[in-house]
Amino acid sequence: MYPEPTNLWERIEYSSLGTTIAESTWMFPLLEVFHVIALVTVIGTIAIVDLRLIGVASKGHRVSLLAKDLLPWTWGAFALAALTGGLLFVSKASSYMINPWFLGKMALLALAGLNMMYLHMTTWRTVEHWEVDPSFPTAAKVAGWLSLIFWVGVVFCGRAIGFTLGIYY
Repeated sequence: MYPEPTNLWERIEYSSLGTTIAESTWMFPLLEVFHVIALVTVIGTIAIVDLRLIGVASKGHRVSLLAKDLLPWTWGAFALAALTGGLLFVSKASSYMINPWFLGKMALLALAGLNMMYLHMTTWRTVEHWEVDPSFPTAAKVAGWLSLIFWVGVVFCGRAIGFTLGIYY
């Protein structure tokens, strides 16, 4: 039997869903597999566009068409990653919320999202004018580099979570 929850994170963790996932032999590992596959897809599709933005790959392709072709894959995989990540979180919410690697991963995800939002609200609005030039605007290149850095950080922090979960109290 679990102790009486004393905060929101314990209430989530000791919920029937949280305990089912945590106590199951197969649920947590299966969720983790789908989470990793989804993250690889998200990061891979984003990296293709980012590498085009910084000018090191896919130079023969218009960045707007690359983004248009990859966007459904990116968002579908992101939805799966968010769902599986949320379910993994539910199983150990109080441990995750005190783990600096988890908090770092969440911060880097937010920064990646803000970077993408800023790019699309500013520089991307005129993409049809600059994507045919040999050199992209500095703002597009900076956004590409920042995106790559943030997503590599997400992966690094995500791996660190697995090795440090339960050591922070």
